[in-house]
Amino acid sequence: MKRYTIRDFNSDFPDDDACLLAVFGMVYPSYLEDGTVPCRSEKCGGEFTKHARLTKRPKALTCSKCGTHAYPLAGTIFEKSSTPMKSWFYAMYLMSTTRSGISAKQLERELGVTYKTAWRMFKQIRSLLAEDGGPLTGTVEVDETWHGGKLYFPGRPGHTGQKPGYNSLSNKTPIVGAVERGGRVTARVAQNVRKSTLMPLVAEHVMPEATVFTDEHTAYNDLSKSGYQHKRVNHSAKVWVEGTVHTNTIEGFWSLLKNGIRGVYHAVGSDYLQTYVNEYTFRYNHRKDETPMFVTITNRVREVRAGKHGDYSPIG
Repeated sequence: MKRYTIRDFNSDFPDDDACLLAVFGMVYPSYLEDGTVPCRSEKCGGEFTKHARLTKRPKALTCSKCGTHAYPLAGTIFEKSSTPMKSWFYAMYLMSTTRSGISAKQLERELGVTYKTAWRMFKQIRSLLAEDGGPLTGTVEVDETWHGGKLYFPGRPGHTGQKPGYNSLSNKTPIVGAVERGGRVTARVAQNVRKSTLMPLVAEHVMPEATVFTDEHTAYNDLSKSGYQHKRVNHSAKVWVEGTVHTNTIEGFWSLLKNGIRGVYHAVGSDYLQTYVNEYTFRYNHRKDETPMFVTITNRVREVRAGKHGDYSPIG
């Protein structure tokens, strides 16, 4: 894996203008190829070049011939943000280089912004990290886990036992995951772990010819009928490995996810849980990449804007 150090970051992005021009290159590919982008104004015929004038409010580039504006931040996570561009890029750098994530409180301290600003920045960056690399193939492990704290009942300090109508999972949110051995992982927050929920998720994210390993959960009983080679390990009998039959790979990912959330974020609500799952999924899937994770994240800025705007034409 190619190293991308803080020295490299400061060399590539010394100030806000360098960051803005980098986004301009992401949004308009021809700018990266020859340093020019045709102006969309009918009266002009000029072009935006590396020498185009930068305007700060709003962040835009101006055609050197007719003055038409191009807004490279429109449709990106930076749109309508008053936070300096280098702060945004530094936040992406920190998220890509830490092993288990970084909290908004830490970003608040490092950038000198408010906690609300730091939290929003990370929320926006996480929106770039959703993985859609296609269905999993080969040998796939499928399992579910639960996220949430212990139940504490009023009037019974420290008590975490059951109460009529409740159980130990009453305030927890299920997460369903599937992982290729030695490959990618997919994880989704689910409403429940019933057959009607789990089977469609497996069908969506795992190819039919795959060999699927699960535990003894009854929701997976019909996997063989759906065309999968299905093998099970009986955890309830304290059997964890039987030859090649195990779910240790997905259990290892659950350990990374839970320890990361517990150690860095401490508590995550169910409303935003999927974005945090996406962050750890992204980090897991790109752990062996030759391209630094920071570069991969910044490239997502271009992909997301293309999805919103459909093309890379300058917005005048």
